Amino acid sequence: MEMTVREAIREAIIEEMDRDENIIILGEEVAEYNGPYKVTQGLLDKYGSERIIDTPITEESFAGVGIGAAMAGLRPIVEFMTFNFSLQAFDQIVNNAAKMLYMSGGQFSVPIVFRGPNGPAEYLGSQHSQAVQTFFAHVPGLKVVACSNSADCKGLLKSSIRDNNPVIFLEAEMMYQWKGDVPKGEYVIPIGKADVKLAGNDVTLISYGKLMKMVSVAADQLKTEGVDAEVIDLRSIRPFDRECIIESVKKTNRVVIVDESWPMMSVASHLGWFISRHCFDYLDAPVELVTSEDVPYPYNHTLELAAQPSVEKIIAAAKKVLYMK
Repeated sequence: MEMTVREAIREAIIEEMDRDENIIILGEEVAEYNGPYKVTQGLLDKYGSERIIDTPITEESFAGVGIGAAMAGLRPIVEFMTFNFSLQAFDQIVNNAAKMLYMSGGQFSVPIVFRGPNGPAEYLGSQHSQAVQTFFAHVPGLKVVACSNSADCKGLLKSSIRDNNPVIFLEAEMMYQWKGDVPKGEYVIPIGKADVKLAGNDVTLISYGKLMKMVSVAADQLKTEGVDAEVIDLRSIRPFDRECIIESVKKTNRVVIVDESWPMMSVASHLGWFISRHCFDYLDAPVELVTSEDVPYPYNHTLELAAQPSVEKIIAAAKKVLYMK
């Protein structure tokens, strides 16, 4: 059945909260206001204020409350109004959630999901447009997931909620109204498995999250020029699907990685290293990256778009690794 990304995420939450009474939701405006992006609409009426909990504008404190609740046996979902605000809770996520299982000698797991919109949207300025996945993917003990469509958002979120480790679940503000088919009935998508969205033989295009729509458009345009692109939706950033990537590179021998992160020490640059390290003998061209420009995001909309990956940049990168003029 067709539903928006917003509806798919909400349905995943409802199904899991009905299944497990230990699941709670914390965050700014998640209850009385029905969520800043209306993902949690109606949940306060359905589950009550003991399970749907409005918090002050204090990300470090409610992230810490969520981590403590997880250690005590609950399974919190902590919503950040934007993942830019998760930087206020960076110490809690990195030094407590990620490390607790290790530092307690396996005595305390932290089954918690931190979710919300990530990356640039429109007219948000430098402090509200950051793509933070690289920060969290750097940290042992965290899992990092990014969904790109309604079906994956539902299936991946259900897996994330059931996971006994802390999961960073990345959405995008611009995606919430996107519509897509969602399978009926119970299903989950395992963390760590990529999805080959389009099979091809000439070049591998790898991305995740919101950018997958852009990559698909680029692949369609390349097709009209005789280029048969393979498109991989990474879905899981940490851990990522090593085998899927290696098998694709063995087939196409050329790779473009598309990432909203800044280029230096990014998700894209790590994947580029991984491919160069493990697929060197199969490569017919250097791995090409299409990332955000290495600048703070501008507020001016023309400059804001220029700083981001684009269909044109992806096509140009594909042609570059194919040595096409």
